[in-house]
Amino acid sequence: MTRRPRRGAAAAAASVALLTVGALGGCSGSGALTPGDLPAATITVFAAASLTESFEALAAEFEAAHPGVEVALSFGGSATLASQILEGAPADVFASADEATMRRVVDGGATAADPQIFATNALTLAVPAGNPGGVTGLADLADPGLAIALCAPEVPCGATAVSVLDAAGVTAAPDTLEQDVKAVLTRLVLGEADAGLVYRTDVIAAGDAVEQIEAEGTDAAVNAYPIAPVGAAETATAREFIAFVRSDAGQGVLADAGFGAP
Repeated sequence: MTRRPRRGAAAAAASVALLTVGALGGCSGSGALTPGDLPAATITVFAAASLTESFEALAAEFEAAHPGVEVALSFGGSATLASQILEGAPADVFASADEATMRRVVDGGATAADPQIFATNALTLAVPAGNPGGVTGLADLADPGLAIALCAPEVPCGATAVSVLDAAGVTAAPDTLEQDVKAVLTRLVLGEADAGLVYRTDVIAAGDAVEQIEAEGTDAAVNAYPIAPVGAAETATAREFIAFVRSDAGQGVLADAGFGAP
């Protein structure tokens, strides 16, 4: 399980103010709550790897507004997380990088409510800093002389990559197929791949370590991200966390990370 660093008192106080005036008064889930209304509890949130930075920030702000509440975050490939949930992993909330993977969980009877779309994301062509492979477009992903990293087709970023490449008429020659988009990003950051397809949000998160190559056709497919409570014993805390993610304050955090609106 991936955990995040704690923030300082000043940031926590700012978060309490933000949630009080902006998020909780406009929640679409369990109604308007004020800090302290939720019982002390820990909720476990399974979230797609591409949500790592934004959900770490969202969880910290949610905890700051609700003393005694802890949000335990577990990140990974959406397909892997879905399988874990269906096998009985103790998750309270699931945020997937695509609707098809969420549908697996719904059809398996693991969700307690209809999933809600809270963000969108699109793939982009990315290279290590300095673009040592001289990559200029999607066609370069078919070059056997380059080291190419893509997501495996059974995970959301891989399925979207297949759609993008098919639309562009490119038959990629990947050297590695990863189980989540952060693994592809890591290959690029470490210089182990000359090019790869990652989400635009991942390029932002990586800072100067990678470069985005503006390439025609990368916007051929856009992922919609759904979120839902998990399990029959749906809790008020899980519902309120989902409401915060979908609130104006939560959407602001996601927008800052590069996500599109639902």
